[in-house]
Amino acid sequence: MYIGRIVSVAITKDGRLCASYRVSSRSFPNRMAVVAGDKVSIVPKPGHEVDVQRNPYIAYNCVRLVAGGNVAVVTNGSQTDPIAEKMDAGTPARDALVTASILLDYEKDQFNTPRISAVADRRDGSGWLAIVRHDGLEVRRMPLEAGRFFYVATYEENRLADSQGGPYDASSASDACEFILRRGVFAQRENPVTAVAAMVAGGGFELAAKDA
Repeated sequence: MYIGRIVSVAITKDGRLCASYRVSSRSFPNRMAVVAGDKVSIVPKPGHEVDVQRNPYIAYNCVRLVAGGNVAVVTNGSQTDPIAEKMDAGTPARDALVTASILLDYEKDQFNTPRISAVADRRDGSGWLAIVRHDGLEVRRMPLEAGRFFYVATYEENRLADSQGGPYDASSASDACEFILRRGVFAQRENPVTAVAAMVAGGGFELAAKDA
């Protein structure tokens, strides 16, 4: 089944927060994730730069670490930056997600692609998911516990639901990328392109990216 882009929040079996993002695409598969300091960007692969002229939504920062490295913001579009900047200024996760979702709204492409967002905040152990569609907006602190994850996608599974989740066995940021690309329910979700993850490690978040 094709469900498009995916964001996920989780807690590892040993109690560490993680937020992940997977690019799945039928139209623009020639993309990669680039880790640079405290952010990760989705960009066209070399030789495919012209794709951004066909669709301006395919390149963006998908991860930002803010609030002294205590908060990971992970999304499928340009909402990453305003969410991150608001949280860095002290705005609560719920309010930052609502404000950016309303401000930018769903993507105005031929599919009315929703904007999906995740926040992992190691200060209070919370994991949030958000989605803004053409027919609604949902923001929720997910009921995380050790060894469990939740996700939301741009198509088909584009509602916040307890049923969209399950057991979680990733042990590192790199392994979290592998998980959202190929393991569990994601093994049946088609057209993976690349994945990124931010997982608590030491005094902050470890970042990783992996192509499908």
